[in-house]
Amino acid sequence: MNKTMLIRLGEAYGQHCGLKLSTVSTYAAGDGKFLGSLKGAAGCTIRRADRVLNWFDDHWPCDLEWPADIPRPSGKSEDAA
Repeated sequence: MNKTMLIRLGEAYGQHCGLKLSTVSTYAAGDGKFLGSLKGAAGCTIRRADRVLNWFDDHWPCDLEWPADIPRPSGKSEDAA
């Protein structure tokens, strides 16, 4: 997992749900600036990245395909959704 993957998940989720990245960031990380700051030089702890990734896994829309090149923590597939 790297920060680019978290940003991609946030942007895909936001675009699909009609939300700004800052709103998605508030939902996923409890901080509206978190995902946006990752686009710059900011980083995060592994623990926080795991929490955000798990939030996306738990809240991912059934009608949106999870990016194939990003491992999904639950291992859910489109068929299981």
